[in-house]
Amino acid sequence: MSKPPGRDSEKNRLSARVGRYARVGANMSGLAAKLAGSRVFGYEIDNGRQAAELAAALGGLKGPLMKVAQLLSTIPDAIPPEYAAELAQLQSAAPPMGWAFVKRRMSAELGRDWQARFASFDKEPAAAASLGQVHRAVSKDGAALACKLQYPDMASAVEADLKQLGLLFSLHRRMSPAIDTREIAREIGDRVREELDYVREAAQTAVYRHIFRNEPRIRVPEIHDELSTGRLLTMGWLEGEPMLAFKDRELEDRNRLAEVMFRAWWHPFSHYGIIHGDPHLGNYTVFSEGGAPQGINLLDYGCIRIFPPGFVQGVVDLYRGLLEEDEARIVSAYERWGFKGLTKELIGILNIWARFIYGPLLSDRVRSIADGVKPAEYGRKEAFRVHKALKELGPVTVPREFVFMDRAAIGLGAVFLHLGAELNFYRLFNEQIEDFDTAAVAGRQSAALALAGLAGERPAAE
Repeated sequence: MSKPPGRDSEKNRLSARVGRYARVGANMSGLAAKLAGSRVFGYEIDNGRQAAELAAALGGLKGPLMKVAQLLSTIPDAIPPEYAAELAQLQSAAPPMGWAFVKRRMSAELGRDWQARFASFDKEPAAAASLGQVHRAVSKDGAALACKLQYPDMASAVEADLKQLGLLFSLHRRMSPAIDTREIAREIGDRVREELDYVREAAQTAVYRHIFRNEPRIRVPEIHDELSTGRLLTMGWLEGEPMLAFKDRELEDRNRLAEVMFRAWWHPFSHYGIIHGDPHLGNYTVFSEGGAPQGINLLDYGCIRIFPPGFVQGVVDLYRGLLEEDEARIVSAYERWGFKGLTKELIGILNIWARFIYGPLLSDRVRSIADGVKPAEYGRKEAFRVHKALKELGPVTVPREFVFMDRAAIGLGAVFLHLGAELNFYRLFNEQIEDFDTAAVAGRQSAALALAGLAGERPAAE
């Protein structure tokens, strides 16, 4: 992989952080003052109105804070439910860089003669996201390419935004201490920082190419290392249509796509202890053959979570405990995950959420993922019940692994809802955990990471 010439002038610059603090901090400080006042003087504030005002202010800012905000909206009780509902509607795309800016960025990554390394390079971006934008290009040998170019000063923006996120978390802990959010904040910080490292994303893409090397229904882009750096990721272009373009197709087509999506998420987790932590509709496209959808393209590998194999064992144990109503196995799974002080009341509350997440997998029948529920509302009712019950017990520390596990489960369920899929999720899941063995997961995980150049990488929180 190429290295940008000269020293890294963008690595978390103080000047860029200061500007970001000023813009984000102004939005957050007003909220902090109102929350503090309500606590000291005992008056009520309108959470719904404050949430709408904050979302409007943040919506004009764009960048990594939007990514964090949307992530928070899927985590039960990380922030007040009114804020979660508003933040879920924010668009994460930042304004695109103009051509003059793109040329400077590309020169910084590949050198002044960068254009000579491509047969063509589109001036207008094909897509924009929270941390960068994608341009179509063609290699010298005629291959279609997708070039993901990071926006400038993202390291500084991320650090500034995470500091403000810490403020929002600390305020929520004081106002409504049902969940101790410190582990959640650490997990979000680690994962968002990883997304800035395109060298790491290239390696994580290679892990998925290995996992699905024999699966024709799931396509993973090939990385072009000679045209990639820490802030430029060049991949093969995968032709496809948006997932939502198929929501009105025949049920057979929609079910086929949902089944492939199920495998694309659960197979890496159950066999390798690895998940795609950002199951957003924009991260998938559909490829067709003969006029019918045949499979999916997986497009983004910045947010990949590697779990200790023992955590995967806990997921399987909890499922089987719920299926067989084996309380000892359920408790053992929660303990394996790192929950402390497991009283009977706390176990009952955790089971509310567990039965929601596992619900479609517990009955051996064809069904939708959640009858009559809108994708944007998936999980909200259960999260409210959990929040209400936890308030009675005081702050509970949630193990950091749950941040992206829950987020991914909610996001995947929303995809199934969008598609209106009707499948036997019980059978699909049991196919994935058949002959499950923790040692085998550990072996496969180590081998896949080594092949991708991530040898020695330890699963987070191991």
